Amino acid sequence: MAVLHAWRAARVTPLGELLTPPRITAALLRLTVQVVLVASLWRGLYQATGTTAGLDRDQAVTYAVLAVLASRLRELDQYAGRDSVLQHMHFGTIVYWYLRPLPPQRYYALRALGEQLYGLVWALAGYAVCLAAGVVEPPESASVAGVFALSLLLGQWVLHYVTLLIDQLCFWTLRNTAAMLILLFAQNLLSGVYAPLWFFPHWFVTMSGFLPFQATLSVPLSLYVGRIPLSDAGAQLAVQAGWVVALSLFTRLLWRRAARRVISQGG
Repeated sequence: MAVLHAWRAARVTPLGELLTPPRITAALLRLTVQVVLVASLWRGLYQATGTTAGLDRDQAVTYAVLAVLASRLRELDQYAGRDSVLQHMHFGTIVYWYLRPLPPQRYYALRALGEQLYGLVWALAGYAVCLAAGVVEPPESASVAGVFALSLLLGQWVLHYVTLLIDQLCFWTLRNTAAMLILLFAQNLLSGVYAPLWFFPHWFVTMSGFLPFQATLSVPLSLYVGRIPLSDAGAQLAVQAGWVVALSLFTRLLWRRAARRVISQGG
């Protein structure tokens, strides 16, 4: 029974997209356009130079394309399934999260896991196509590939808790639209989606080091392209794991406090 409940929770958002073929077509088209434009942009930027900020053209293109593919891991639309925290708070149905067989924190985690597994299929398919087409370079060695996979897992774990924090904000503000927009911009900027962090000033990189965003994407991709050597991988993985533990404890505390604010009428 527990496995059945977990399966039903994990498939909520992916099922909404699988049952709507036009959304799949739109996602495929958007991902293809993003990859083509990003690869073209970075190749154009490196056309007149061999190496910039310690990376050559192929490394930069690989980083940028992998950033696009990695962003697909958490790109599902929860609004279409009418199962976002913001919607539940608005309609007063958040109370049902506390009446289900699964605790709300477990339901949220299982649903996020289903979304990420579905997004992983997209990312892996895109990676295979880009690798076969020569758009991205393969990892330098099996060790690099293994460390990258572990770092990417930790990074997505950190991102899950960061997103959870913003959703938990709804228990005190009812709406988190502005906070979510700020989070999306900060995540893309400080994690190196828009551009690798080593192109930014030193003070900016230092400041971002005190925030969890760099651990979500910049670290895994830097390990993949060789910007961070394997000799420094242990320290980076430890920082990522530290963020996971810290954010896990903090969000657990917020779940307990949030439960005290839920009343039988909802909202």
